[in-house]
Amino acid sequence: MESDDKKIKIAVNGGIGFGSKLNANQLLTISKYMDENEELELTTFQQLYIEIPESNKEEIIKEFESAGLACYPVGNYVKSLRTCNFCKGEEREGMPVAKELNKRFAGKQVPFTLKMAYTGCPIGCGEPMVSDIGVMKFKDQYNLYVGGKGKGFDAEVGMLLKENLEPEELYDLIAEIIDSYAKLGKKRETFFKFWRRIGKDQLINV
Repeated sequence: MESDDKKIKIAVNGGIGFGSKLNANQLLTISKYMDENEELELTTFQQLYIEIPESNKEEIIKEFESAGLACYPVGNYVKSLRTCNFCKGEEREGMPVAKELNKRFAGKQVPFTLKMAYTGCPIGCGEPMVSDIGVMKFKDQYNLYVGGKGKGFDAEVGMLLKENLEPEELYDLIAEIIDSYAKLGKKRETFFKFWRRIGKDQLINV
């Protein structure tokens, strides 16, 4: 018989901003739900994985959110947006667009974990060109890359799918891509393999 103390894993971070930062109150809030010798897993996508009791999951998530933490499901979902680590200047770097991308797409269910990344300039600190879906701000518009892969012998730079997009065009196109992947992707098929199998035309014309 299962105990009410069964734990589930969630991902948390400090929300979308300039780099991955947590304040003292956020750290204290997280530590309340950790044993003395327990460790946190820090992912390459600026998230911390923590296990919490399933029986009061909603209550704990509300507590985390009241401390300014953002919470996401772990598994076959769109991950929270990876962003630049160093730049400042909210309007200049397009951070409102990054926040909107995360709000619209993080947590959507897909055949396999999908990684999105954003960078506010061509330096590319957020590594958009080696992510499944990458956005790079250029002047006052946005370039969209797809199909990047940062690991393995078959690592590959993503393809520039469309450039000089306005924010609403960007949101609509990414929504179409994720919808295509959700509909046409095979179970546990990575976006990289899906992209190579399906091609550009089917990706954005479902």
